Amino acid sequence: MNPVEIRKDFPIFAEQINGHPLVYLDSAATSQKPRQVLEVLKQYYEHENSNVHRGVHTLGTRATESYEGAREKVARFINAPSANQVVFTRGTTESLNMIAYGYARQRFQPGDEIVLPPSEHHSNLIPWQQVARATGATIKYLPLQSDGTIRLEDVEAAVTANTKLVTIAHVSNVLGAINPVKEIAEIAHRHGAIMVVDGAQSVPHMPVDVQEMDCDFLAFSGHKMCGPTGVGVLYGKKELLDEMEPTYFGGEMIDVVELYESTWKETPWKFEGGTPIIAGAVGLGAAVDYLTAIGLEEIAEHDAHLASLAIERLQSLNGIDVYGPEAGVHRGGLVTFNLRGVHPHDVATVLDTQGVAVRAGHHCAQPLMRILNVGSTARASFYLYNTEEDIDRLVEALQQAKEFFGHAIG
Repeated sequence: MNPVEIRKDFPIFAEQINGHPLVYLDSAATSQKPRQVLEVLKQYYEHENSNVHRGVHTLGTRATESYEGAREKVARFINAPSANQVVFTRGTTESLNMIAYGYARQRFQPGDEIVLPPSEHHSNLIPWQQVARATGATIKYLPLQSDGTIRLEDVEAAVTANTKLVTIAHVSNVLGAINPVKEIAEIAHRHGAIMVVDGAQSVPHMPVDVQEMDCDFLAFSGHKMCGPTGVGVLYGKKELLDEMEPTYFGGEMIDVVELYESTWKETPWKFEGGTPIIAGAVGLGAAVDYLTAIGLEEIAEHDAHLASLAIERLQSLNGIDVYGPEAGVHRGGLVTFNLRGVHPHDVATVLDTQGVAVRAGHHCAQPLMRILNVGSTARASFYLYNTEEDIDRLVEALQQAKEFFGHAIG
């Protein structure tokens, strides 16, 4: 793959930020959108816009075919056994909440255990706190190594016959660590627990095969993989989705409605009440086409190379603290760091004056920040449109930040 050529597909890179060409290093928060996705959205709204599954007129048929066609594309993308195991949601957060409220809260009871690491994004932590509070189940946290990785022997020690659910991010949104989800799923299943994977940072960046991984549920977002905002996916094994209760109710998700009781459609439509995220799903299908044409293995290799290069370059600067696995370790395409003695928001502000966009804050991972003994960090995250020159621009901007804040870092 050639990131220089790929950048030409993304109109936003014509932008100038404070008089500088844009260097976008915040794809872990949201990715930019290629022209191929934008054109499909325009085509949908100009030539197909209609509600789905309801109208027998031509536009309704076109919209339904595009919407359900996108579901088929997503299923192939993650190697789901059936498109009926792909539920369209508003994003990873909603997908995880659906599992918590539609599955776990219906089944868990006092004495049951939920196992996860303390490094999880709040979206994969707070729902389980709520499940534990409502059901009397217990949360058990896995220990982290100094670089944020997890040892399988610690998973073995934590998961017991009382464990009902194990959940973990495939790739940490703060540390970039790639977790051994297949092996963790095997441990969970051996003890009769289900395995929930937060794929927000993995599905856009590397090949993900739900059958090979053997996860029970997988959640991810469209906007992090070149698709529109407001659309995401919940994948689940068929028997679990069939058992799961819908979490909101209304039109379209019903089979029969009587005055005092109702029945639901089959999976996945019982989870998609009301007018679904039609254009978002169509745009996500276009993003799947785009990424598939480039190749997820190539994207993964490219992102990992940029992350390793960035770590090496940042560690060569005095006064920079870098968190997570070392350069050269198999990891996701992001690097989290701090300029010693300077608040990350101030660092990000100075970088922005040079046209370099990075994330600053606690990254929706406050428990992990406390483990790292920091209030917040800066994060540079990479994608298929980033180049080695972007790393150069990041380092140059950090050098200027160091000069600007020289009094603070000594």
